[in-house]
Parts: sequence; C-alpha cells; structure tokens
Amino acid sequence: MDDRGKLSARYERQIGLPQIGEAGQKKLSQAKVLVVGAGGLGSSVLYYLAAAGIGTLGLVDHDVVEISNLQRQILHWEKDLGEEKVVSASEKLGQFNSAIQLNTYSCLFDEKKARAMIPSYDIIVSAVDDMVTRDVINTVCYENIRPWVDGGVNRFTGRITTFQPPQRPCFRCIYPDTLPSQGKVPSLLLGTLPGIIGILQAQEVLKLILGIGSLLTGKFLIFESLETRMDKVAITADPECPVCGLR
Repeated sequence: MDDRGKLSARYERQIGLPQIGEAGQKKLSQAKVLVVGAGGLGSSVLYYLAAAGIGTLGLVDHDVVEISNLQRQILHWEKDLGEEKVVSASEKLGQFNSAIQLNTYSCLFDEKKARAMIPSYDIIVSAVDDMVTRDVINTVCYENIRPWVDGGVNRFTGRITTFQPPQRPCFRCIYPDTLPSQGKVPSLLLGTLPGIIGILQAQEVLKLILGIGSLLTGKFLIFESLETRMDKVAITADPECPVCGLR
C-alpha cells in the first residue's frame, strides 16, 4: 500500500462522511492550528486534532511536567517529569501521527509572541487557565482576523465558546477587566472534565475548517458534569468594546 493508500485507510471513517469526503480531508491536511497550552485541555485538543489529520499543529507552553499534572494531562507520563511540556507532547504526537508537522514554542505567550505566531496559523485554540492570556489571544486574533476557540474548567463545570473575527461579541465584551490575579490559585477539578471540554474544542476546530455544522459563536456551551447536562447561553456584544466595538 502506497502513502496515499495508507492515508485513505487511516481516515476512511471520516472520509466516508458526505460532509467531509476527500476534499474535506484535504482541507484538514492543509490546516494550521495553534494550540496555546499543552496541559489538561491541550492534551485532549491536541490528540484529537492529530488523530483527524490536521497538517500543522503549533504547541505553546512554558511549563515543565509535574507530578500533579498527571491526574488530567494525558499527553504527559511519569517518565516525562521535569521535561518541557511542549517536548513531552510533541514526542507522543509525533509517534501517534508521523504525517503531521509539529511546531513547538516553549515560552510565555505574551503579546509580542502572539503577534509573531498567530498570523502564521488559521485557527487558534486557547487551552490555558488564565484570563490575561485569553485577552492577548483575543486582541491579536481580532487584529489578524483569525478565529479562536476558548475552553475553561473549574470544579465540576466546563465551558466553551468560539470567536470569529470580525463577528461580535469578542472575549473583551464578556470580560472587560482581565488584570492579573494576585497569587493564582489552581482550579480544583476531576481529571475527566478537561478531557471532555478539550474534545468539544477540537470538534469546533474541525467544523471551522470543514465549514460544516453550527458553531458556538455568540454563545457559551456550559457542561455541568454532576448532572451530565449541557446548556447554551447567549453572549451579548458590548457596543463600546475597544477590541471589536469599533469595527
């Protein structure tokens, strides 16, 4: 079997869907997705985007693997303790799907880094646990007209939304004040929750690339894990928003 035949066999379950087909698989193989955060959310996002055959994945994280990560960050194993997360993650993903390109960035994702990286990618995924980084992603994505998918988890609740510049609302409409917190406290949660939310983020990315289905633009999907219930909540745009209100 030649390389083309191997690829067709690998993705045959999704190529066979009329909404995808070979043309859709080609879109996936040509797509470039930047995932900011290679922790709990990022592990799930990255595994499923790699499985789907996304051609280029960028991985951003500045942390190293710690023992407390292993409860939920399934890209990292005991042997990786002390290793940079982007190195640990790219090792697994490269063995999982050798046909994709992996770009690693072991750094803090500040405004300067965001402006250097985001224009090179089609879609950005926020898999972080702080508001300031999300605000940076939002600002630079709106400057460069790049869609981005955000997810968050805390205790037994997860949420996800998709932003599609220049459409409104944007992240700043919802959270106008994103000053750094004093003495960040880690979120308490069950390890399965970021896995669930990360998969939903990956699903949004695939729908964006393929142009299928309805997206979570302008709304939050909220998952209450103890009740196994999902609700959608509409998001209101701020007419005075300094990021998207003047466009």
